[in-house]
Amino acid sequence: MGFAVGADGCRIAYQVEGEGAPLVLLAGQANSHRWWDEVRGDFQRRTITLDWRGTGESDRPDVAHSTEGFAADVIAVLDDAGVETADVYGTSMGGRVAQWVAIRFPERVRSLVLGCTSPGKKHGFERSQEIRRALATADQGARDRVLLELMYTPEWLAEHTGPYDVLGDATMPVYAKGRHLVASNSHEAWEELPAIKAPTLVLHGSDDVFSPAANAELLAERIPDARAHVIPGARHAYFHEFQNIASPLVRDFIG
Repeated sequence: MGFAVGADGCRIAYQVEGEGAPLVLLAGQANSHRWWDEVRGDFQRRTITLDWRGTGESDRPDVAHSTEGFAADVIAVLDDAGVETADVYGTSMGGRVAQWVAIRFPERVRSLVLGCTSPGKKHGFERSQEIRRALATADQGARDRVLLELMYTPEWLAEHTGPYDVLGDATMPVYAKGRHLVASNSHEAWEELPAIKAPTLVLHGSDDVFSPAANAELLAERIPDARAHVIPGARHAYFHEFQNIASPLVRDFIG
């Protein structure tokens, strides 16, 4: 593990595993690098993950965050790790951050994979108010049950009792979770998506209602020369439950 330093002095923890061409893996909202624990070995590459501000071993400043600001943290990590160019794979909020990495720092991105994500609220497809209300409950156990059902199919959950690495970093303070929520909800990259120059693959689960699957084609149409692949039957954590399909797709795409 190493530590990069953001423009404001915030320390960003990052982790490097494996050998070969670098692949940056960007986790979902309010999650640390643990989001990728079950699948990072699938890529047979030098994988680089990071703990978002407020998670893991990174600093936890109580200041406004944004997906564009998180993208600058990704570049700080690449700089500290001595990586000039990398393939970038972001899922959920990490996919929103990955959009800004490719838009603002095109020379650093060799290829781009966007998973279970959206271009933002204004033009994207949003989850229902019913889901938002269910996730807003103060009962952590009830919230986790709802989130698990959004992430995985009932069949998978019946066979896997956890622990689950996609339910958020349990060590996060409440204020940090709020900062992440606002950052993700405020994401708007629609106007600048056509500026992305990196070859782009968009992945999504067909049964994802947390970030509706219709966002996949929307992103693929908006980003030049991008293509979308929707995995039948998969929900938000398609990369984990359907890793036998998703990981080979990513490997083949990034070469």
